[in-house]
Amino acid sequence: MTAPAAPGAAAPAGAARVVVICVPTHRRPKMLGALLEGLGRLAFRGPHPRARLVVVDNDPLGSARAVCDAAGPRLGWPLRYVLEPRRGIAVARNTAIREAGPDADLIAFVDDDEVPDPRWLDELLRVQASHHADVVAGPAVPQFLPGAPPWLTRGGPFHRRRYRTGSRPRAVSTNNVLIRREVFARLGGFDERLALIGNEDRHFFLRARRAGVRIVWADEALVHEWIPPSRARVRWLLRRKYRSGANTSLMHELLGASAWRQTLLAAEGCQAIVAGALLIPWAFAAGRPAIVWCLQEICRGAGMLAGVAGRRYERYRITDGE
Repeated sequence: MTAPAAPGAAAPAGAARVVVICVPTHRRPKMLGALLEGLGRLAFRGPHPRARLVVVDNDPLGSARAVCDAAGPRLGWPLRYVLEPRRGIAVARNTAIREAGPDADLIAFVDDDEVPDPRWLDELLRVQASHHADVVAGPAVPQFLPGAPPWLTRGGPFHRRRYRTGSRPRAVSTNNVLIRREVFARLGGFDERLALIGNEDRHFFLRARRAGVRIVWADEALVHEWIPPSRARVRWLLRRKYRSGANTSLMHELLGASAWRQTLLAAEGCQAIVAGALLIPWAFAAGRPAIVWCLQEICRGAGMLAGVAGRRYERYRITDGE
């Protein structure tokens, strides 16, 4: 197993591509520290890529600076810390893209509440090369802290859908993704109208798919996502589904949906509410996961109706410690 090259070391022969790992962060110093430690453990089957890190701190107080200063000398990769005081996840991501530098061939995004598997980047690069992909995405496996309800840890709503390596997933996000720089040159960055709303990645990849960008899945490119106690609650799950529903309507609006399409979205929202409500008696017999699913469907439908009506859920306006 090959260890990461020291900062500033010459790239081995054949490792011409420059990969920049981008990490937007906001007031999660402990989780960011764990992520940086994990990035320091990355390993490769063959030649190292010419890789470096960009951490974009979206906290005006610069709470991530000390973590980066402490981790940088031990990391094994060049690390650039950037303070972006303008609030919003889309703003932070666009800053990361600019700070990646003009020589970047590939840009990887990973979230500050995740820790990558040692083969994470190696697998993303392998799949990108073998499938000539513009975008490669991988799974985020939930990691629960002690005390999480058992029904959540056994295949609950935090366990996202996975695909066969090389397949073409319908939706991906920026919590685990590798993107060719040319994609940003074609499409621009993330829509900053979504800075405080979120789902800017969902919007971006919808645009990418419409533009013919080749998106493939790498199922062995794992990251592990920490689920804090503040998220392991029914209330948080219901809020997330409401926001997802509202943002579904907003995504289509920003992509120029017709009045007929918006009507169909409203009908889908009504259908979700009715289905969730009608299945509640069955859910009480099936157990708590089924009850939560029904409530989530009701919230998703309500969110879709709110989104069609023009209401916006600004998830990132207030920081709640998550």
